[in-house]
Amino acid sequence: MDFRSDNTAGFAPEMLAALAAANDGPRTSYGEDAQTRRVQQHLCELFETDVQAFFVATGTAANVLGLSLLAPAWGVIYCHEEAHIALDECGAPGFYTGGAQLHTLRGEHGRLTAAQLAMLLPDGRGVVHHAQPAAISLSQATESGTCYHPADLAAIAEVAHAHGLRVHVDGARFANAVAFLGATPAELSWRAGVDVLSFGASKNGALAAEAIIVFDAALAASLGYRRKRGGHLFSKMRVLSAQLEAYLTDGLWLRLARAANALAQRLATGLAVIPGVRLMHPVEANEVFVQLPESVIGALLADGFRFYRWPDEGSTTIRLVTAFDAREADVAALIEAVRRHAAR
Repeated sequence: MDFRSDNTAGFAPEMLAALAAANDGPRTSYGEDAQTRRVQQHLCELFETDVQAFFVATGTAANVLGLSLLAPAWGVIYCHEEAHIALDECGAPGFYTGGAQLHTLRGEHGRLTAAQLAMLLPDGRGVVHHAQPAAISLSQATESGTCYHPADLAAIAEVAHAHGLRVHVDGARFANAVAFLGATPAELSWRAGVDVLSFGASKNGALAAEAIIVFDAALAASLGYRRKRGGHLFSKMRVLSAQLEAYLTDGLWLRLARAANALAQRLATGLAVIPGVRLMHPVEANEVFVQLPESVIGALLADGFRFYRWPDEGSTTIRLVTAFDAREADVAALIEAVRRHAAR
């Protein structure tokens, strides 16, 4: 009964079948194969515009290679204090940009606002003694399980572009955000002013597959070299392309995300009515943050449930993540266990 992360989930059967089919003989290497070209075209259709798509195996690679296009070594990247690039990527943004700094900001329920960014910019612009504002990085869905609406993104992008900054979106759970908001991928990206998007699949049924989506061909000109120099150009690119082709075919990516989101909603609804239980954030994707009495947390662990205390081991808030293959029986069992232990 594991609610630690969607990283602990299995693989969608369609992904495994696609990998097996991709092993039917030799293919041209380094992304020059027909399957990779098909996926690139599919992404153009999905986003309703010509995009430059570069496939990598990890979300960290997608984020930091994308950011390397937007921030020079002397640049500043603004992000939420809980952003994955700030807490969970081992300094990779600074490494891949050659030294760019992260400026972390607080924001309610994991979100930044255009108003708070407008108060900061332009901070030090043109002063040779200061690192220079370069980019804003947003998580969609956020680390708190909430989502930016298209209007939110557009307002932030307007502020950013007015001051010469670019906008990056960490879309490790982009599918969950699209499923919740009912907006199109275009409305949540380039139409709202996003310049680079990390389009995630690994948390949503893939074995290891992410795409860096760049909406400006000129901006993407150096990314092929950056990916190769960074060690993320697969010789057998079909390993990634096969997963992504299956992911995009017949809306599989959204079906998987909707399944995960639906179980998160069921979990939140069931827990919210139990006395002594407090939901810490709106539940808009597939993460539920809930504050519980210490006695209940200990009892749940003893029952065999697995989850993380958030943000650290001293907290009485726990994070519960539902993946595409989470079991309804486990969700029901967790709700019942919390109800039982909270009543003691």
